Amino acid sequence: MAGDEPTPPQSGPTGTGGPPSEADLLRWSQALAGIARTGLGFSENPYERERFEEILAVAADIRHAADSSFDPDALVQEWMASVGEGVAGYQTPKVAVGAVVGNDNGEVLLIKRADSGIWLYPTGWADIGYSASEVAVKEVLEETGIECEVVQLLAVLDGMRMGLTRIPLYSLVFHCRAVGGEVNPHPLECLDAGWFARDALPEPLASYDLWGDLAFAAIDGSPVAVRYDLPRTPPWRVSDV
Repeated sequence: MAGDEPTPPQSGPTGTGGPPSEADLLRWSQALAGIARTGLGFSENPYERERFEEILAVAADIRHAADSSFDPDALVQEWMASVGEGVAGYQTPKVAVGAVVGNDNGEVLLIKRADSGIWLYPTGWADIGYSASEVAVKEVLEETGIECEVVQLLAVLDGMRMGLTRIPLYSLVFHCRAVGGEVNPHPLECLDAGWFARDALPEPLASYDLWGDLAFAAIDGSPVAVRYDLPRTPPWRVSDV
């Protein structure tokens, strides 16, 4: 379970015609901070390091503008503490793995997340030593008690681009088929769990418009293509999904 994933921002990304949204500011802040921390990880030149630290300060100010609860100075210190050296210091998005699990009745398996109270398919951070599909199977069993097998990859999504997370995150979503077990929600990670038909989904349900049609098409046995975020030109001026 990705229990430390932040709650999705309330305002969605804007296009090119309006002022920057909270999601835009968060994305720009994280991007700048990543560039600066990567630079610090690969540079020993004092002048370059000073410039990268200034970029971190600008990134912290942008984050503060998006959410005033963040203290810019404290944020810079937190980012500086995370700087590594060489390859270890190269900043990349975290990876989460989700599982859209269907049964013979055409229902989808959903959990009510303990951290937010929002319903979503089982999902969690990728674990070292497991393949992505193995994480999907493991998360479903741990969170719901349901045994499943992986059918195919459904989507590779950029969480920040879609306004679903406040941290850089790629989400790999697999279609899985239930093969055994009984629904038994994890007492610490789930408030509830269950099987739901398309016309009887629970509320509040996280971002159903982004994954619902694709999920039920896969569960119904229709051929589906893997969804991914198309390249933008240029990527920093357009934030529409």
